Amino acid sequence: MLKDILQNKKCFKLICGAGNENIEEVEKLVALYAKAGANFFDLSASEEVMEAALRGLKRVVPESELKNYHLCVSIGAKDDPHFNKAVIDKLKCVSCGNCIEICPQKAIILKNNEYLINEKRCIGCGNCKSTCLTTAISFYSKNTSFEEILSPIAKHNISCIELHASCNNEEEIYEKWQKINHNFDGILSICLNRTHFGDIRLIELIKQLLKERKDFSTIIQADGCAMSGLNDEYKTTLQAIAMAEIIQNANLPVFIMICGGTNSKSSEFAKLCNLDIHGVAIGSFARKIVRQYTIREDFFENQEIFNQALKVAKSLVDKTLKYLT
Repeated sequence: MLKDILQNKKCFKLICGAGNENIEEVEKLVALYAKAGANFFDLSASEEVMEAALRGLKRVVPESELKNYHLCVSIGAKDDPHFNKAVIDKLKCVSCGNCIEICPQKAIILKNNEYLINEKRCIGCGNCKSTCLTTAISFYSKNTSFEEILSPIAKHNISCIELHASCNNEEEIYEKWQKINHNFDGILSICLNRTHFGDIRLIELIKQLLKERKDFSTIIQADGCAMSGLNDEYKTTLQAIAMAEIIQNANLPVFIMICGGTNSKSSEFAKLCNLDIHGVAIGSFARKIVRQYTIREDFFENQEIFNQALKVAKSLVDKTLKYLT
């Protein structure tokens, strides 16, 4: 059970991307990291993505052991950056190409002298906007309603639902949380950061959300700087560590997981700071270090390529779990 993995502090969560609807990439990532020792996988709220993740698991995990691997579906409050999709204003674009170079998901293509966004690949990280010379790039929020995914969640035996709540609308956060809480009896997770709330108000909000939850049936995903973990440095993960410390000091009956800027140093850093966390969720960094392999069309057929990727992924998983225990 997922609860056992969390209690035993053996949880490595691969974030495929709340906005990542690239089913080929998801299948590859889940297969690779499951083989490497990951046991928890965060997915976009799409039935196609759920099915891709299950295909990935079944490629590397015997049927009798599938119960030991868990899928989490992410939904978001309005304006949470995890669900943003980029748009390019053709009238402002000067075709400098900066956005193509910097996009970690390869979501921007040049076709017929026009820069286009592949929406299924875009995760809303904002890198393209930061490098645009003419402010030609903006974002819109693409959110799936909870009602739309209820049936697929039941059909595919999803273990966890995560609400991303990086917004300042407490009423919406509470309303969506209640809806999920009343219609799903598995583990719930809420991803929060300090962008919109001070430390005291943040804890008050969490306590309010926990009122109808049993003890240790909820994950608080302490989000540092969302989608920023491309660098393998201690400072990249600093905000996630600080956020987790706030949660820990409140002595709440929850599982604590860090994310947002997480990398190979995150669990080590948490241990150095005497944090008692139950798991680490890694997205941007985990995807980046194996991308040269997962972009290949022969990823599954070429055993040498798969094994090279596996060596890289396993190193990350092993190091992360080592410092959790």
